[in-house]
Amino acid sequence: MTQATVAAPRSLAVPDLSALSTALLLTATVLVATLAYYFLGYDQGAVSVFGSDTHIHEFVHDARHFLGFPCH
Repeated sequence: MTQATVAAPRSLAVPDLSALSTALLLTATVLVATLAYYFLGYDQGAVSVFGSDTHIHEFVHDARHFLGFPCH
């Protein structure tokens, strides 16, 4: 009587990158949130490239009032 031998699956060593990926995700989230907070709350045309262009201010104007930021 012959028996077939089945090889056990080999596991590969995978490096644990969960701490690194979590730190990168947290850093990116904080950066995006800080930029959004600045543009919504404090930009009065200071990031304008073309003089007194306030497109960003006007784009977020209603959200600024809704969130309680003064702008006038």
